[in-house]
Amino acid sequence: MSASTVTTEAEGDPRLLALVHARIEQAGGWLPFDDFMALALYAPGLGYYARGRPTFGWGPQSGSDFVTAPELSPLFGQALARQVAQALEVTQVDEVWEFGAGSGALAEQVLDALSLTEANTPRSYTIVELSAPLRERQQARLARFGERVCWVDALPTRLRAVVLGNEVLDAMPVKLLHFDGARWLERGVVRDPQGRLAWADRPTDHRPPDEAGPWVPGTLTEVHPQSEAWVRTLAATLEAGALFLIDYGFPDREYHHPQRIGGTLMCHHQHRADPDPLAQVGFKDITAHVNFTRIALAGQDAGMAVLGYTTQAHFLLNCGLTDLLQTASLQQRAMAQKLITEHEMGEIFKVIGFGAAGHEWEALGFARGDRSHVL
Repeated sequence: MSASTVTTEAEGDPRLLALVHARIEQAGGWLPFDDFMALALYAPGLGYYARGRPTFGWGPQSGSDFVTAPELSPLFGQALARQVAQALEVTQVDEVWEFGAGSGALAEQVLDALSLTEANTPRSYTIVELSAPLRERQQARLARFGERVCWVDALPTRLRAVVLGNEVLDAMPVKLLHFDGARWLERGVVRDPQGRLAWADRPTDHRPPDEAGPWVPGTLTEVHPQSEAWVRTLAATLEAGALFLIDYGFPDREYHHPQRIGGTLMCHHQHRADPDPLAQVGFKDITAHVNFTRIALAGQDAGMAVLGYTTQAHFLLNCGLTDLLQTASLQQRAMAQKLITEHEMGEIFKVIGFGAAGHEWEALGFARGDRSHVL
């Protein structure tokens, strides 16, 4: 960034912007959006998840930007724990791994729930967390579990565990593709004549799925090579156990529906959503909905078996949420309703489960309402 360029908070953190501008120059003047998104979210000490400010919580008064299901209600983790307990028993593993554990709320809920039944208590609970500030928050919250909980920043070469990921895939960098009516272009980030961040498209070999379309001129959409590669890596590592991923998204046909012409990219700041990732860089979250068809195919192609795919509402009800509500307080019941009602998180959030090494079994969470046939 040139000395004459003056940045404001509306544009973003000056230090992070300086890094982005330097990367643009190093890339020849055009930076692919997925590289920009990785910097905006994860640049050490500067990116959104590496800044140390709270991101999860109730309302902007808490200094947070959004709330996740474990913060909404402890019943989320308690219900999920029933699926984890079944998976531990069926697959005969004794470890739980969680990716991107956020505030640590889900780990706490699952561990507390599993501790009530000796038969399915895991020997260890390992968290993979790349954000140093979030790791510190998790360690403080989970200190009472002692050495049973540990942290790593990379996968081992072999893994035998039940693996969890709640709102992990949506924060993985995506590529942006623009259809101009005749061809597909990849959208990237450049500097405009005033030295500020701007969009620019260039020809690309990347394409949405062949079976999607027809395409409306002007369509903007995302493809997810990083999240698909992550699933394939997990599949190659997971020798025994299961994988459960919870996130908002759609199967192919819904993801690339002609009415979704602007794509799914969205930013979150102080519990408000906006579609402009080039503003307030470093101060807000950037996400994209998950294409669950591509995630399912990535897992299958790498040898895993799809155990099921359903809405969060069906999954939690299958895992006994109704029973948990019977003994919950009135306030807990009200919060838990947000997990399953259609206009809140119940429909837009989905759960997909995989069995390691092609091992199929009847997973509790998909007993009713399985939608694997729509993937």
